[in-house]
Amino acid sequence: MCNAQRTPLSLISVILITLACSAVVFLVIFLIVCIRKPKDAFLDLSGVHEIKGTWMASTSLPCTYMPSEGFTQQTLTWSIERDHSTSTIFRRDETGDHILLSQFRDRVSVPKHSPGNISLLIKNLEIPDSGHYTCQVVWRSINNSLITKEVTTMVKVVKVAVTKPIIRPGELGLVVPAGARTSLTCVASGSPPIRYRWFRGSPGGTAQPLGSQAELAWARLLPSDAGTYFCQAENRVGAAQHSDTVQLLVTERKLKGLVFSLQQCDCPGGTAQPLGSQAELAWARLLPSDAGTYFCQAENRVGAAQHSDTVQLLVTGLPAAPTVSGGDAAPEGPPTAAGAPRAAPSLLLAALGAAAGALLVALLLRRWKKRKRRGRDGDEPLYEVAFHSTDTRLEGDVEVPVKSLHQETKPETPNDTSTVKDRPSSVCSQKSPEYENLVNAMELEYDIETM
Repeated sequence: MCNAQRTPLSLISVILITLACSAVVFLVIFLIVCIRKPKDAFLDLSGVHEIKGTWMASTSLPCTYMPSEGFTQQTLTWSIERDHSTSTIFRRDETGDHILLSQFRDRVSVPKHSPGNISLLIKNLEIPDSGHYTCQVVWRSINNSLITKEVTTMVKVVKVAVTKPIIRPGELGLVVPAGARTSLTCVASGSPPIRYRWFRGSPGGTAQPLGSQAELAWARLLPSDAGTYFCQAENRVGAAQHSDTVQLLVTERKLKGLVFSLQQCDCPGGTAQPLGSQAELAWARLLPSDAGTYFCQAENRVGAAQHSDTVQLLVTGLPAAPTVSGGDAAPEGPPTAAGAPRAAPSLLLAALGAAAGALLVALLLRRWKKRKRRGRDGDEPLYEVAFHSTDTRLEGDVEVPVKSLHQETKPETPNDTSTVKDRPSSVCSQKSPEYENLVNAMELEYDIETM
């Protein structure tokens, strides 16, 4: 019996030992695999299984991975499978990028400066572009081993009818002041090309065509531009689609038409005298009569007229009018304009001139009488004066030196010499106005010097 009981216990022990050994073996194998390829799990490509592309539009086929240290991308290829045949579209290696199918030339591209992003961008999709696209990448590790991964995406190119367009207003919105610049933009999606048209009015009623661009713009908005607008979009796939209507409002700018008024009370409700319609009320020359109470009024076509508070204008410091002696006082009245002649200074100058003239005449008379009196007494020396004249009426130049009559002198030529004595009865041999004036001036000068 003892042997029979020991047999099951030994079998159980053997099974447990065997299981433990198997677990250890699997653990060792797993660790070896992880140690040999610790980063291989990060080199997985990410993409999508199916994409619907719009005809004549652009689409991107995603293909990305997480760059890992110790692995370098060697080659990248994009290929398409159609009708049970595979063709390479794009290839990137150490020599650069290459487009191998002519039908995709200038239509496909792959980012160059975005590590880990190797998505394929296709422009102007055509119906034959439908098919299975495969992204394949080959990496080289630091021990020169190669790792290859790939992902496949199915692309189906379809023609899409245009959607219902929407209208996007400009920065100022749909309420715009007059004179501003604004625009309305019609936006729709679908297979290009999409044609746009703008109308003024309502789709169900009479509409005025305006333009055939996606944007309806105004360089300077006018009040007459206010109204209802809508747009239409269509392509070669479906029927035309109309947008909802929008209401454009044009507000008036505040006008500068100001009206200034003069009144004789403290409030604008009294009697006022209109003065002007400019923002500035100016006086070239202020008069005492300009003093008074003023206020202004501003209005436009939007609201009612508005009045300002009143201001009081005082005119002070005007110079008083000058007085004139002799009873000829200046009459009272408004001041004269700038630059006008005044009577008082003119009369004063005339009086001073007359006094100076009278004094000069008196002095001359006094000296003449004194000279005449000396001549009668006989104590005045007599002089002989030679006159030099250039007058064409004389026969030649006359020049005689001045000599005293007490000395014996003989004239150079009898015809060219005139003798003048400082006596009242002296007579010149050749009398002319120029000669007499010169003699008189010399006699007067000599008389003044001898005094």
